[in-house]
Amino acid sequence: MSSRGSALAAASAAIIAACTLAISAPTAGAEASRLPGTIDIPCATTTLQQSADWYLPTGTPRGMVWIQHGFARTNSNVAQLATAFADSGYLVFAPALPFMDLAGCTLQNLGDNTGFLDNVATLFGTATDPDGALARSLTAAAARAGTVAPQLPSNFVFVGHSAGAEAVAFVAHRLHVAHPEVFAHLRGLVLLDPVKSFLGDNSDRALADLDPTDLPILTIAAAPSLCNNLGSGTTAVQQQLHRPFLGISVSDGMHTDAEGTSSDSLGTLLCGTPSVANTTMLRTLTLGWTGDFLAGTETAAYYPTTTEAAVTPTVPAAPTATILRGK
Repeated sequence: MSSRGSALAAASAAIIAACTLAISAPTAGAEASRLPGTIDIPCATTTLQQSADWYLPTGTPRGMVWIQHGFARTNSNVAQLATAFADSGYLVFAPALPFMDLAGCTLQNLGDNTGFLDNVATLFGTATDPDGALARSLTAAAARAGTVAPQLPSNFVFVGHSAGAEAVAFVAHRLHVAHPEVFAHLRGLVLLDPVKSFLGDNSDRALADLDPTDLPILTIAAAPSLCNNLGSGTTAVQQQLHRPFLGISVSDGMHTDAEGTSSDSLGTLLCGTPSVANTTMLRTLTLGWTGDFLAGTETAAYYPTTTEAAVTPTVPAAPTATILRGK
């Protein structure tokens, strides 16, 4: 390798390390508290009581982050990511949504789950109500843990993995349509290797509705595989969003990168073992973008830049990744 190439590699490594330390690592003495709980979500003629983990930061939350797991997974599979967010100062809501239900109340669309996702949207539409389902869930979880629940932050970000990415996009769409006053407090979406449902048009409909808005939507895509339905969700992002920067694609990325150490033997057997480098990069960007969404800033390390050494734009915090653009 040339001295110039060595210098570039060293600089890239330094940038990644700095971003990781600044964003991903907790401050001294800070440790998130996981509060197991439940959330009530109406389903057809009944109400589902689903597992829901809350992660409390130390001090006043910087904002709230909803993290949604993927198809046939649970909230335990996003625990590492949720902990990283809470350690960085965010209040995290991580529910477990069904992947099978005779009434159609499922994370992904197996017939028509739009009514169920409408009800999930209502959770956020009533977030300011102290008697709303979200507030009740947090208060009860905190009481069981013998601690005091913080007030739900007024601004929030949605992060979804796999089928969970389609779900958070659709819920954002429903907030835009049915709860515009709450949609104004949704600061952005991060879609982690999104996957479209085999049935319906939830992804396309949601993204097409959100495209003209100023809501930031950024994606981290893994290589096409059976686990991400050959990149179907990323294709929907590229077709429906008409923006100069849609996120990044990681050529050696695994569908399980978002789960990191929270993945399990089934996840790694079917979808590959996430590498430390890729999961670290994913967390760095996801937390970095979220911080920018909430602060209204644009940190240079997390967005495309062109240098003399690299004419093709790259994201400094992910120098080996490819920029995602529309089709």
